[in-house]
Amino acid sequence: MAKPLSMHQIKRIIEWHFQGKSIRKMNKLSKLSRDTISVYVQRIKDSAMSQSELLSLDTEALSSLMYTESIEKSTSGRSVDERYEALKSRIADYQHDLVRNRHLTRQLLWEEYRKEYPDGYGYTQFCEHLKRYERHKDAVMIFNHLPGEQLQVDFAGDKLGYVDTQTGEWIPCEVLLAVFPYSHYMYAEALRSQKQEDFIHGLANALEFFGGVPQSVKLDNMRTAVTKASRYEPTFTEAMQFLAEHYEMAIVTARVRKPRDKGSVERGVDIAYKRIYAALRKEKFTSLEELNRAIKIQLTQLNARPFQKKAGSRKELFEGERAQLRELPSTRYDIKHVTYGKVQRNYHVIVGEDHHQYSVPYRLIGKRLKITYTSDTVEIYDHLDRVAVHKRSFKKNSYTTAVEHRPPNHKAVVESQAWDDEYFLKEASYRGQYVQAVIKRMLESKIFYEQTYNSCLGILRLGKQYGTVRLNAACERALQAPVVNFGLINNILKRNLDKVPTSDPYQTSIPIHDQIRGPKAFE
Repeated sequence: MAKPLSMHQIKRIIEWHFQGKSIRKMNKLSKLSRDTISVYVQRIKDSAMSQSELLSLDTEALSSLMYTESIEKSTSGRSVDERYEALKSRIADYQHDLVRNRHLTRQLLWEEYRKEYPDGYGYTQFCEHLKRYERHKDAVMIFNHLPGEQLQVDFAGDKLGYVDTQTGEWIPCEVLLAVFPYSHYMYAEALRSQKQEDFIHGLANALEFFGGVPQSVKLDNMRTAVTKASRYEPTFTEAMQFLAEHYEMAIVTARVRKPRDKGSVERGVDIAYKRIYAALRKEKFTSLEELNRAIKIQLTQLNARPFQKKAGSRKELFEGERAQLRELPSTRYDIKHVTYGKVQRNYHVIVGEDHHQYSVPYRLIGKRLKITYTSDTVEIYDHLDRVAVHKRSFKKNSYTTAVEHRPPNHKAVVESQAWDDEYFLKEASYRGQYVQAVIKRMLESKIFYEQTYNSCLGILRLGKQYGTVRLNAACERALQAPVVNFGLINNILKRNLDKVPTSDPYQTSIPIHDQIRGPKAFE
């Protein structure tokens, strides 16, 4: 026969044999060759066991009686390949070496194998046996996850990012993913780094997104969370222990180099590449907040997308799972840092970790203040009095300044730097239509911006000295002149010409008197 018979066929031959059927009769019933049937009948006789004893054996025990080397030799027409027996004793070591050493190749292993076994398999058959062994070792176990039992967390290998508008630099961002294995409901967020502070901030955001707390969170043995990896009792960082206590949940780790221990989030990373990364590949972002808003849009669509091979969607399954989550605590957990700094002459204190400076009221120059900061907020205290609150910035060697912290003269300088055409036109509109017309005419004829803006500012301030009504009248008179400027309007107001009727402001004829010579004086 070409190959050994199946267990079902062998059991039928056993039944027929004990029923007294001849080999010829078995041949007609089964369509198997007489020689094949004869071999198995002989093995039944050699076992010296009854029908009930043979049929009560499990598959492995019955195979040991029926599938023997002698059967293979006689029925297949070939002897057992001795080369396989030699390779079989070494194949586990070969596979182990391939996994441990990424620089090792199958070609090199085969060459070493042929030196030890010159008559062994060729390269193609050697690789085929390695592949079969790998498939055998690669069996996947099925886990049944309970609703709300565990949240699996991981970072994607590929990064997203945004462009810093000030420097033009592309800022790469890590992407945190969190998945519930039961519903496959997913959360994704771009973070500045994988540092402990960013990771914990992202994990707290994920729990708020899900609206509850699972029994446990499973993650890799990442350095930001685990100080000592162990299969049985890993040691976590102090911040991670505080987080676990704050949310009353367990933190567990996957085995080292066993990604399938958290297979749901590993699959989630692959889905994120196809549904989030791919969708955003042509878009350009200018801040982390803008990037995360785009991720949230794609994430919402992904969670609402129907499953391909079963009913419903991630969102629909999670709605039922949400009820199994515990309520979030009243406050979220964030790592809070405390430091101190002296207020510099520029009325700023520095957060050394980020090399970034934050403003405080200028009256505090020279004082030593307490600075507390989280991943989002920077708070500055003068003893128990909070004197400033800023959104945390991670731009190195830069400043965050509140306008109200500046002294008056600095405010004036800043205001002057913010001048533009729109500002002066808007201010002029409050003082009258002729003032606005004058300002518009001056702006349209400007050559040097700073000087023109100063002239406009001077005209607007004349309203404080002479009043809006007189300023508007002076501007009405000035519009009849070929050139309009601050000096002209200032002279009109000084000389009270704004009070003179404007019906004939400029005389078109010269009055006759004795000191004027006529044409006859030149004859």
